[in-house]
Amino acid sequence: MEFDRQLMAAFLDGRFQQQYGQKSCLWRFYAWRPFAVTIGYNQDASGIDAEKCRIAGVDVVRRPTGGRAVFHADEFTYSFFSDSSEQNAVLYKMVHEVIQLALEGMSIHAEFCRSTLQRSPAVGSVSCFTASARHELQVEGRKLVGSAQRKTRNVLLQHGSLPLSVRHKDLSEYITFTQSGAFESIRDEMERKTISLDEILGYIPQYDHLKELMLNALQKLYGSDVEELDPDQLSHILEGHEYLIH
Repeated sequence: MEFDRQLMAAFLDGRFQQQYGQKSCLWRFYAWRPFAVTIGYNQDASGIDAEKCRIAGVDVVRRPTGGRAVFHADEFTYSFFSDSSEQNAVLYKMVHEVIQLALEGMSIHAEFCRSTLQRSPAVGSVSCFTASARHELQVEGRKLVGSAQRKTRNVLLQHGSLPLSVRHKDLSEYITFTQSGAFESIRDEMERKTISLDEILGYIPQYDHLKELMLNALQKLYGSDVEELDPDQLSHILEGHEYLIH
């Protein structure tokens, strides 16, 4: 999350554009070790049981993007950066079109959610995966990709999680419960409204295979304009700069 904050700062002060061009955008792919619960930028942290997370060896981190809590375990995570005057919804849809095409490479036919799903009061204030925004991706009516945005001036950061297994549903283990039956309610909501690649495919695909599918999708949509960067190239841009994004 800190690396993503610093990359957003590099877009805000123009260092990234100076190196790669004014109309350049950036995709970053990663996974999590140790596992972590991330909470949205404006979310009340008291909804997460920090002590239980500590005992389990699970980090608790605040994202620079909005939305609610996500448990990052077995998943393929992306972040997307752009400096654009396009509306957030347009960029949101564009990002998910790339992921949709990548999923086709595994014969997964994901569809756009056309409206926001309603959340129960016990669940809605805590879990990100129990509701879908317009143009998020779902399979068999269940949410597959969870995404959140943050925009400062024209610079957009969008985060997203693609669960490889059902481990993302373990979020219910780390929530602070103040009402009877809340644990069962959250677990039931996540069972009904979310899905993972393992549940669709019957196996967990390799991270490198997913990365290759994403690169292929980007190249199909944007052709020779796609350039793969070494992480050290990004680190070089950030060298000597530390920022907090307000």
